[in-house]
Amino acid sequence: MSTSPPPMLFSTATTNNSHQSQHLSHTHLIHLLNQHTSMPQLKQIHAQTLRTVDTNHPQALFLYARILLYSSLADLNYATRVFHHFSHPNSFMWNTLIRAYARSTNANHKHKAMELYKAMVTGKENSAVPDNHTFPFVLKACAYTFSICEGKQVHAHALKHGFKLDTHVCNSLIHFYATCGRLDSAEKIFYKMNERSEVSWNIMIDSYAKGAKFDTALKMFGEMQKEHDPDGYTMQSVFSACAGLGSLSLGLWAHAYILKKCDKNIVDDVLVNTGLVDMYCKCGELEIAKQVFESMPARDVNSWNSIIMGFAMHGKAEAALDYYVRMVKLEKIVPNSITFVGVLSACNHRGMVDEGIVYFDMMTKEYNVETRLEHYGCLVDLFARAGRIDEALNVVSEMPIKPDGVIWRSLLDACCKEHASVELSEEMVKQIFESMGSVCGGVYVLLSKVYASACRWNDVGLLRKLMSDKGVTKEPGCSLIEIDGTVHEFFAGDTTHPQSENIYKFVSEIDEKLQSIGYLPDYSGATMVDEANDGKQNTLRLHSERLAIAFGILNSRPGIPIRVFKNLRVCNDCHRVTKLISRIYNVEIIVRDRARFHHFKDGTCSCMDYW
Repeated sequence: MSTSPPPMLFSTATTNNSHQSQHLSHTHLIHLLNQHTSMPQLKQIHAQTLRTVDTNHPQALFLYARILLYSSLADLNYATRVFHHFSHPNSFMWNTLIRAYARSTNANHKHKAMELYKAMVTGKENSAVPDNHTFPFVLKACAYTFSICEGKQVHAHALKHGFKLDTHVCNSLIHFYATCGRLDSAEKIFYKMNERSEVSWNIMIDSYAKGAKFDTALKMFGEMQKEHDPDGYTMQSVFSACAGLGSLSLGLWAHAYILKKCDKNIVDDVLVNTGLVDMYCKCGELEIAKQVFESMPARDVNSWNSIIMGFAMHGKAEAALDYYVRMVKLEKIVPNSITFVGVLSACNHRGMVDEGIVYFDMMTKEYNVETRLEHYGCLVDLFARAGRIDEALNVVSEMPIKPDGVIWRSLLDACCKEHASVELSEEMVKQIFESMGSVCGGVYVLLSKVYASACRWNDVGLLRKLMSDKGVTKEPGCSLIEIDGTVHEFFAGDTTHPQSENIYKFVSEIDEKLQSIGYLPDYSGATMVDEANDGKQNTLRLHSERLAIAFGILNSRPGIPIRVFKNLRVCNDCHRVTKLISRIYNVEIIVRDRARFHHFKDGTCSCMDYW
């Protein structure tokens, strides 16, 4: 099929007759440029400009600058050739090309933006001076590449050129430092600003949310409202902070705030609603998340990803896969890398190994999605959790990517659970330490369980001594529970809470009721040392989630689910006890641990004891 040539903007007679060419005014050429012409047409205009416009004409530089601007939006290589046609480009031209490279999706182009800036400020014959547009473009490239040293140099240049208090430059500096993990530097710039724009506040709130400083993000949101009305970007960060805290009450308040205070454009915004879906999923309210999703006026691939990931983390594998089919078959939306992380996670949480293999193959063969470490991690964990350790090891050995500590850790978990050989477990530990480059207390604890299961008590003792000598401690269990808008924090064996006395009395009452129905502790979650079972049982009963659940039952209104958020994986005994508590006290308990959500009700759990 032949391709028709682009329409000719200039007649042959015009281009060949020098006298007539001179009559093509600069105004006419600029008018043609402003008509959003295609790249072939832009090249025609450029060629006509070269033929007819004297480079010494006062408006010639403006005309070439416009050609550079429009070509930079369509063909960066061509724009670069246009740029280098000039021996003394002005600041606008430098900024145009730097911005184009900084905004390019090609990672290598970010470095080119930094190289151009360096050439701009170090060129001996260059008269162009960086302005308040130059620095934001360069800092954007530095942030993307985490080039902290180069970014600091740009910061120094900005100060030297008198932009210390320029709002536009300061916003870019805040974003750069926050992206590079230097929140302290970002804060200093923010609080020294004479005038903070809405963007200034949004960057800081978003930086706190992404840096897991959720309380600080929400406090800053409160301060912002004294000076500016929040927009859609603000609310996305607020939802992220609510999700991080697991604070449903704050999330509901933020949702109500949008409905009451914001205009329809924000209420219907795809990104805002996607943030709501994500927040409700992570706060344990899957039904509300589903309602928000279904009521969205428009959805993009990220919206579908959020609801699929939500179903996956709640163990609703069938629903996750149904929504994937609906997304692809009915809505005709092409899945991306994150979509398949959600789909594979759904299969993983339900132990659907065969289905997981099908979707992994579909991802690579049908959609040509590049496999990333997250995908291999899901596949390895899928096999490992199902006890198919050999197949998991085969995946690791055939991966084109170097496995990380998370993958080796999932294999170690499987070795511990399936009572694999001590030698294999030791090899997994070795790989974890080599991959992570640091000492992890949880890994030592898992290895101690492996030794204890093999009755190698001398090795257990030696391992404990090694941990003590190196100052390695197990990460303490911590659980959060929200009651009437206030978040309460509990650690294992915690006695610092004001209601500790009542909590411990109620824990004892729970123990009595459990024993009366024949409950026997599962000591696999206790410290695996050669000690009496009474000591192990006392350790189990004081796990952080049990204290939080006891507190929740004492202080929650009847019929309101108890929501607990724990930093570690729920142990077997606590999982079984929570099922029994839900039946004995007729209460719904929702627990989010490190891996997923568990919904306990009427003596059963949504995970079907597979987690």
